[in-house]
Amino acid sequence: MNVLALRPWLTERPSPAADLRIEQVDVVESMAEAEPHWRALEAGESLCTPYQRYDFLKLWQRHVGTASDVTPFIVVGFNARGVPLFLLPFGSRRLAALRVVEFLGGKHANFNMGLWRRDIAAGIDAGHMRAILARLAGHADLLQLINQPLTWAGTTNPFALLPRQRSANAGCSGALIPDFDALLRARTNSQTRKKMRKKERALAGMGAVEFTQARGTSDVRRMLDVFFKQKSARMRHLGVTDAFAPPEVRRFIEAAAAERTPDGEAPIELYALSVGDIVVATYGGIVGGGRFCAMFNSIIQDRYAAESPGEQLLLRLVERCCERGLDSFDLGIGEAAYKALFCNDAEPLFDSYLPLSASGRLLGLASSTGAMLKRSIKGHAPLWSLVRATRRFRAHFSPSN
Repeated sequence: MNVLALRPWLTERPSPAADLRIEQVDVVESMAEAEPHWRALEAGESLCTPYQRYDFLKLWQRHVGTASDVTPFIVVGFNARGVPLFLLPFGSRRLAALRVVEFLGGKHANFNMGLWRRDIAAGIDAGHMRAILARLAGHADLLQLINQPLTWAGTTNPFALLPRQRSANAGCSGALIPDFDALLRARTNSQTRKKMRKKERALAGMGAVEFTQARGTSDVRRMLDVFFKQKSARMRHLGVTDAFAPPEVRRFIEAAAAERTPDGEAPIELYALSVGDIVVATYGGIVGGGRFCAMFNSIIQDRYAAESPGEQLLLRLVERCCERGLDSFDLGIGEAAYKALFCNDAEPLFDSYLPLSASGRLLGLASSTGAMLKRSIKGHAPLWSLVRATRRFRAHFSPSN
């Protein structure tokens, strides 16, 4: 462990505010060593997304991070009594001679954020954020922090106080209410609902339709076997790299869907829609703070596809979330037509490229420029359409097809 002393802050407050002073900052290079502080923050009034829960990132680091030469670089701030006030779930990796720090979770976390006690997040200012980062100088060259929500659960993300730029994509979310039928009526018109019922009847005409959640290891393996095959076929068709193809990623997803956390639930929930014995669509996601975050999905590509099995599974999944009393639902980042049904709220995301050395400054400038170029391409509809068409063309004529 590296212990970094940080000057007290909020010193003008009376004695009870001493608990809000950051007296010490540790850099912890072990998930197990960080666990007690992590769980203490999760158990209290903390600000974080479900993707930064310990049980989720522990498994990601075990299977994916280690295989990618990522080392935990977990920054924890404490008050004078040793109570954790915030935790930044970072990992570090070598890029040539430089040490780059990023959020743990990689491509499998749609939203990236620290864990903050709410009173700390509400009171911290840019000066104190800079003071925290200054203590990391000499331990890394660049903080490369992407896809951070500008706000979460009504509170501003403290990293938004530092230099930042808009991410290439935005998040897509929507509010839920207990009455699913009322929600559906509010989001659709009578003609749309009529088309939905027609497709539901058509799918039922092909066999018994069943909506299920994985409840055991055999369910998990059956659903994931289908998901990986359907996702791989879809990515080949689009000419896009399949982020779920590496074996370490598949081991992570299976472990996160099968292993149980201390509260008895799996970090990743799996759902499927079946027609007879055939799984025609799947969804996987995580839950926290009253919110369901969809991570991935897949749809069969044959005669069933005409009846929109993905949409039918989404309807049942959102209905289940309403029944559970969840108050929001998101479909991750990026634009897609199907997301507008229940996720019509755009959530601004930002990226931070914060140098901690002269070499890190050059790398940060290059990374920032590349991200801005990507955002510009995605924001230019004709150009982005051309990129996607080119990918499909290459995929069609690829030797593997």
